[in-house]
Amino acid sequence: MALGVTDLRKGQVFQMDGVPYRVVEYAQKVMGRGGSIVNVKIKSLLDGKVLDKTFKGNEAIEYADVVNQNVQYLYNDGTTFFLMNEETFEQFEVSADDMVDQKGYMKEGDRVQAQLFDGRVINVELPKNVPLLVTEAHEVVKGDTTSSVLKDAIVETGITVKVPAFVKTGDVISVDTSSGAYRERVK
Repeated sequence: MALGVTDLRKGQVFQMDGVPYRVVEYAQKVMGRGGSIVNVKIKSLLDGKVLDKTFKGNEAIEYADVVNQNVQYLYNDGTTFFLMNEETFEQFEVSADDMVDQKGYMKEGDRVQAQLFDGRVINVELPKNVPLLVTEAHEVVKGDTTSSVLKDAIVETGITVKVPAFVKTGDVISVDTSSGAYRERVK
Protein backbone atom coordinates (compact mmCIF):
# COMPACT_ATOMS: atom_id res chain seq x y z
CA MET A 1 0.00 0.00 0.00
CA ALA A 2 1.39 3.40 -0.95
CA LEU A 3 0.93 6.67 0.89
CA GLY A 4 1.01 10.16 -0.58
CA VAL A 5 3.29 12.77 0.97
CA THR A 6 0.25 14.56 2.41
CA ASP A 7 -0.56 11.39 4.40
CA LEU A 8 2.63 11.90 6.44
CA ARG A 9 1.04 13.41 9.52
CA LYS A 10 2.69 13.42 12.94
CA GLY A 11 2.76 9.86 14.30
CA GLN A 12 2.34 8.17 10.88
CA VAL A 13 4.54 5.10 10.36
CA PHE A 14 6.03 4.38 6.93
CA GLN A 15 9.04 2.60 5.50
CA MET A 16 11.89 3.87 3.39
CA ASP A 17 14.65 1.58 2.09
CA GLY A 18 13.20 -1.27 4.16
CA VAL A 19 13.45 0.67 7.46
CA PRO A 20 10.33 1.70 9.41
CA TYR A 21 10.11 5.37 10.44
CA ARG A 22 7.66 7.43 12.52
CA VAL A 23 6.93 11.06 11.60
CA VAL A 24 7.93 13.31 14.52
CA GLU A 25 7.31 16.73 12.88
CA TYR A 26 5.47 17.65 9.68
CA ALA A 27 5.43 20.86 7.60
CA GLN A 28 4.00 21.32 4.11
CA LYS A 29 4.97 24.17 1.79
CA VAL A 30 2.84 24.93 -1.25
CA MET A 31 4.92 26.17 -4.17
CA GLY A 32 3.70 28.14 -7.16
CA ARG A 33 1.63 26.43 -9.88
CA GLY A 34 0.20 23.75 -7.61
CA GLY A 35 3.43 22.01 -6.58
CA SER A 36 4.22 21.35 -2.94
CA ILE A 37 6.96 19.90 -0.77
CA VAL A 38 6.71 18.25 2.60
CA ASN A 39 9.44 18.61 5.21
CA VAL A 40 9.38 15.98 7.94
CA LYS A 41 11.50 15.02 10.88
CA ILE A 42 11.43 11.23 11.10
CA LYS A 43 12.65 8.76 13.70
CA SER A 44 13.90 5.30 12.80
CA LEU A 45 12.04 2.60 14.70
CA LEU A 46 15.07 0.32 14.42
CA ASP A 47 17.88 2.44 15.87
CA GLY A 48 16.12 5.62 17.11
CA LYS A 49 18.07 7.99 14.84
CA VAL A 50 16.23 11.18 13.87
CA LEU A 51 16.53 12.48 10.30
CA ASP A 52 15.25 15.48 8.36
CA LYS A 53 13.70 14.51 5.03
CA THR A 54 12.03 16.45 2.21
CA PHE A 55 9.49 14.84 -0.11
CA LYS A 56 8.10 16.32 -3.32
CA GLY A 57 4.31 16.39 -3.76
CA ASN A 58 4.12 13.53 -6.26
CA GLU A 59 6.35 10.98 -4.45
CA ALA A 60 4.81 7.70 -3.30
CA ILE A 61 5.76 6.45 0.15
CA GLU A 62 5.54 2.85 1.28
CA TYR A 63 3.32 2.04 4.25
CA ALA A 64 5.11 0.17 7.07
CA ASP A 65 3.25 -2.75 8.57
CA VAL A 66 4.14 -2.26 12.23
CA VAL A 67 2.02 -4.34 14.60
CA ASN A 68 1.52 -3.63 18.31
CA GLN A 69 1.19 -6.65 20.60
CA ASN A 70 0.67 -6.97 24.33
CA VAL A 71 3.48 -9.14 25.66
CA GLN A 72 4.76 -10.33 29.00
CA TYR A 73 8.40 -9.86 29.99
CA LEU A 74 9.61 -13.31 31.01
CA TYR A 75 13.29 -12.90 31.93
CA ASN A 76 16.72 -11.92 30.60
CA ASP A 77 20.01 -13.79 30.62
CA GLY A 78 22.21 -10.70 30.50
CA THR A 79 22.48 -10.58 26.71
CA THR A 80 18.89 -11.30 25.60
CA PHE A 81 15.43 -10.29 26.88
CA PHE A 82 12.65 -12.85 26.43
CA LEU A 83 9.07 -11.70 25.83
CA MET A 84 5.90 -13.72 25.22
CA ASN A 85 2.58 -12.99 23.56
CA GLU A 86 0.09 -14.11 26.22
CA GLU A 87 -2.59 -15.12 23.71
CA THR A 88 -0.52 -17.14 21.23
CA PHE A 89 2.38 -18.01 23.59
CA GLU A 90 4.77 -16.97 20.80
CA GLN A 91 8.12 -15.90 22.26
CA PHE A 92 10.34 -13.06 21.09
CA GLU A 93 14.00 -12.40 21.82
CA VAL A 94 15.37 -8.86 22.04
CA SER A 95 19.04 -8.00 22.42
CA ALA A 96 19.94 -6.36 25.75
CA ASP A 97 21.64 -3.61 23.71
CA ASP A 98 18.19 -2.68 22.34
CA MET A 99 16.67 -2.57 25.84
CA VAL A 100 19.05 -0.08 27.48
CA ASP A 101 16.30 2.51 28.12
CA GLN A 102 13.68 -0.01 29.28
CA LYS A 103 15.51 -2.61 31.37
CA GLY A 104 15.59 -0.62 34.61
CA TYR A 105 11.79 -0.35 34.61
CA MET A 106 10.80 -3.95 33.84
CA LYS A 107 10.34 -6.81 36.27
CA GLU A 108 9.73 -10.43 35.36
CA GLY A 109 6.03 -10.91 34.65
CA ASP A 110 5.36 -7.27 33.68
CA ARG A 111 3.09 -6.61 30.74
CA VAL A 112 4.43 -4.24 28.07
CA GLN A 113 3.61 -3.30 24.48
CA ALA A 114 5.91 -4.65 21.75
CA GLN A 115 6.07 -3.18 18.25
CA LEU A 116 6.82 -5.78 15.57
CA PHE A 117 8.07 -5.18 12.03
CA ASP A 118 8.58 -8.16 9.72
CA GLY A 119 8.01 -10.52 12.66
CA ARG A 120 10.71 -9.09 14.91
CA VAL A 121 10.44 -6.77 17.92
CA ILE A 122 11.72 -3.30 17.02
CA ASN A 123 10.59 -1.44 20.14
CA VAL A 124 9.16 -2.07 23.59
CA GLU A 125 6.78 0.56 24.97
CA LEU A 126 6.61 0.85 28.74
CA PRO A 127 3.69 2.21 30.75
CA LYS A 128 4.09 5.90 31.70
CA ASN A 129 4.71 4.99 35.36
CA VAL A 130 5.77 1.75 37.05
CA PRO A 131 5.69 0.67 40.71
CA LEU A 132 9.08 -0.48 42.00
CA LEU A 133 10.13 -1.79 45.41
CA VAL A 134 12.88 0.16 47.21
CA THR A 135 15.54 -2.38 48.22
CA GLU A 136 18.00 0.11 49.67
CA ALA A 137 17.47 3.68 50.83
CA HIS A 138 20.25 5.61 52.53
CA GLU A 139 19.41 7.65 55.60
CA VAL A 140 19.43 11.44 55.36
CA VAL A 141 21.97 13.42 57.36
CA LYS A 142 20.50 14.04 60.83
CA GLY A 143 19.39 17.64 61.30
CA ASP A 144 18.78 18.25 57.59
CA THR A 145 15.03 18.80 57.70
CA THR A 146 14.41 20.84 54.57
CA SER A 147 11.58 19.37 52.52
CA SER A 148 13.55 19.45 49.26
CA VAL A 149 16.20 16.96 50.42
CA LEU A 150 16.54 14.08 47.97
CA LYS A 151 18.50 10.91 48.55
CA ASP A 152 19.46 7.92 46.42
CA ALA A 153 17.32 4.80 46.59
CA ILE A 154 18.07 1.54 44.79
CA VAL A 155 14.99 -0.26 43.49
CA GLU A 156 14.42 -3.96 42.77
CA THR A 157 15.56 -3.68 39.13
CA GLY A 158 18.93 -2.24 40.20
CA ILE A 159 18.53 1.37 39.08
CA THR A 160 19.05 4.32 41.40
CA VAL A 161 16.23 6.86 41.79
CA LYS A 162 16.36 10.21 43.62
CA VAL A 163 13.61 10.12 46.26
CA PRO A 164 12.41 12.38 49.10
CA ALA A 165 13.90 11.86 52.56
CA PHE A 166 10.82 10.03 53.94
CA VAL A 167 11.12 7.05 51.54
CA LYS A 168 12.44 3.95 53.32
CA THR A 169 13.67 0.47 52.34
CA GLY A 170 10.59 -1.69 51.67
CA ASP A 171 8.45 1.15 50.29
CA VAL A 172 6.95 0.82 46.83
CA ILE A 173 7.37 3.95 44.72
CA SER A 174 5.98 5.04 41.37
CA VAL A 175 8.69 5.98 38.83
CA ASP A 176 8.20 7.90 35.57
CA THR A 177 9.65 5.67 32.82
CA SER A 178 10.45 8.54 30.45
CA SER A 179 12.54 10.56 32.92
CA GLY A 180 13.43 8.09 35.68
CA ALA A 181 12.01 10.52 38.23
CA TYR A 182 10.25 9.61 41.48
CA ARG A 183 6.50 10.36 41.29
CA GLU A 184 4.97 9.19 44.57
CA ARG A 185 4.94 6.52 47.23
CA VAL A 186 2.43 3.77 46.38
CA LYS A 187 0.04 2.83 49.16
